[in-house]
Amino acid sequence: MPSYAIGDIQGCHSELCRLLDLIGFSPKQDRLWCVGDLVNRGPASAKVLRELMALGDSVQSVLGNHDFHLLVTAAGFQKSGRRDHLDDVLLAEDRDAMLDWLRRRPLALRLSVGFDDYLLIHAGVIPEWSADDVLRHAREVEAVLHSDDRDAVLYFLQHLYGNTPERWSENLRGQDRLRAIVNISARLRFCTEDGTMNFSEKGSRDFPPPDMRPWFAFESRRSRNVTVLCGHWSVLGLSPMPNVLALDSGCLWGGMLTAVRLEDRRVFQVPSEQTLFQAVSE
Repeated sequence: MPSYAIGDIQGCHSELCRLLDLIGFSPKQDRLWCVGDLVNRGPASAKVLRELMALGDSVQSVLGNHDFHLLVTAAGFQKSGRRDHLDDVLLAEDRDAMLDWLRRRPLALRLSVGFDDYLLIHAGVIPEWSADDVLRHAREVEAVLHSDDRDAVLYFLQHLYGNTPERWSENLRGQDRLRAIVNISARLRFCTEDGTMNFSEKGSRDFPPPDMRPWFAFESRRSRNVTVLCGHWSVLGLSPMPNVLALDSGCLWGGMLTAVRLEDRRVFQVPSEQTLFQAVSE
């Protein structure tokens, strides 16, 4: 039963299908672990969601920032931006089924493949959180987001956006606490050792904001006992590091869509059908 971790798809349906063909994916025998950002910016978000939904339990995905953006936009709390490609979901007859499936994805997952232990998350982990901390806090968000209490879900989505609080504290409560958990899990790139975060800098790991480092660069990081499977940071490209496997190889931006077979770390890639010009101009 091979297990494949796949990077940010972001609506690139054709590339997803070619990658599944390349690895010979069988939903009866194989497992697919997606690092989130299934939708947006690319041309076919609805097709991506339908493709993954059809694969049933053979596919697991965590939520990325663009997935949250779709949920917030669908709820009416945010307008689609100039570079968003969400209408194929928002105007679809099966819109509710796709949105409900997406809403019920987890924020983080832990999996074991052979003798290796993995943590699946979209963006990153602040240094003070262990893998167990990640999962414990993720369950807090999921308890609200997966709830059948529509008003609670809408309140959560309405107040999700924002860069504050900038630093995690166990004393956080209410929506500030939930927003901080989502921001860490789905948006983190740079932070300080004490967990102060920067959400505006999106460039190279070699040029961090003052007094900050990439989240994975701290020797004190308590999640080092597992291998973190993540995406979100396309500038990194496919980056295998000690206890981290970054999988966003920039398919949306004219790069590659990547899958890694976890049993032997073999890499499978297909080239993008997008162009940088198209991605930026649209």
